[in-house]
Amino acid sequence: MARDGLEGPVLPRRAVLAGFCGLAGVLVCPDAVLAAVRATSVRLGSHDGFTRVVIDFASQVNFSLFTLPDPARVVVDMPEVAWQFQGNGVFGGGGLVSSLRYGLFQPGNSRLVFDLSRPATVKQAFVIPPTDGGPWRFVMDLEVTSIEAFLKASGPNNRMGTFQPAAPPPEQPEVAVKPPETPKQVASSGRKPVIVLDPGHGGVDPGAIGVTGIYEKNITLAAGKEFKAMLDRSGRYTVHMTRSTDMFIPLRERIAIARRHGADLFISLHADSNPSTAVKGLSVYTLSEKASDSEAAALADSENKVDIIAGMDLSHQSQDVTNILIDLAQRETMNLSSQMAEGMVVQLRREVTLLRQTHRFAGFAVLKAPDVPSVLIEMGYLSNPDEARQLQTREYRAKLGDSLTRSVDAYFNKVRKSGR
Repeated sequence: MARDGLEGPVLPRRAVLAGFCGLAGVLVCPDAVLAAVRATSVRLGSHDGFTRVVIDFASQVNFSLFTLPDPARVVVDMPEVAWQFQGNGVFGGGGLVSSLRYGLFQPGNSRLVFDLSRPATVKQAFVIPPTDGGPWRFVMDLEVTSIEAFLKASGPNNRMGTFQPAAPPPEQPEVAVKPPETPKQVASSGRKPVIVLDPGHGGVDPGAIGVTGIYEKNITLAAGKEFKAMLDRSGRYTVHMTRSTDMFIPLRERIAIARRHGADLFISLHADSNPSTAVKGLSVYTLSEKASDSEAAALADSENKVDIIAGMDLSHQSQDVTNILIDLAQRETMNLSSQMAEGMVVQLRREVTLLRQTHRFAGFAVLKAPDVPSVLIEMGYLSNPDEARQLQTREYRAKLGDSLTRSVDAYFNKVRKSGR
């Protein structure tokens, strides 16, 4: 990164959650991204009374921004940006900015989210044209403000700037809740079972960052595409994905996608992280408001905050996805989910290292569809060097995919034969 007197203390690796396609050969940049405005450098620096953020662009860029509370954040929206920051994702900075995330929020709209160490106001924000062959520069100055003033000025309705993101598509009518069809009922109907694969995180939400620098969102997307191809080749299932590109999808929309497709099974794909690099092993989760252990509870709490991480304004939404539920989950749905999880453990044990007490329980929001049996797979720990390396290889993901296919086959065959 260029140095222009704005450098500050280096943020910890985990503090800057950032992503760019192409890492570790997992993803390839789509043509649309290659045609987007390129962001080439970012700097954060503390000055007397304010913190300055500077981002270099290869061409002119439009922007708008607003603040959000709980936690305090500054959200900057721009047209689609090709993020080409140099270095390993650790940027100089400090002051009022504690961390930075960036990525595709929705088609035509990239987003930066600056987490604040304390309430702050945007003193000024502007774009400087290039001089002497230099880059275009986006500049934003932040200064401390009172909590009362911060709350009064927060929210998308107080947006500053000229860029107007596309309005989100209108919400689809909610699908009526009904008891899930058992595999026996699916078989008797003569249709193929419908499976929805859910690659976790995406876009402005990178998920966990591995010791090798790989981002969870890239691992889950690569695995999801490969697993879908395997299930498609079997010819026995109709398979959909909640996302097929590096884009952010809200939790409640992931559930809605599964329900709109009439899914008979929902599989959410993730990769874990742990402060200890020695911890490794795959685990499978199903829904329960009472977590199986403190680690499971902490993981669910972290995953359930991804909408906040992406800079979404949740102040007008219900506290949970309960508005699409008649109950947390119908008993039959939870029973079928547990059967699927247990079958996965049996198949996966033959191929990969498993975490102790492999089948775990927690209140993951993404598993709360009331009428779709749902499981969440933590494919391994990106904080463990061996598993991070393995998850970046097609060969290892193919072993996971083979186990997944066998477990899906066993689930539908076993439950159908049992007469459920």
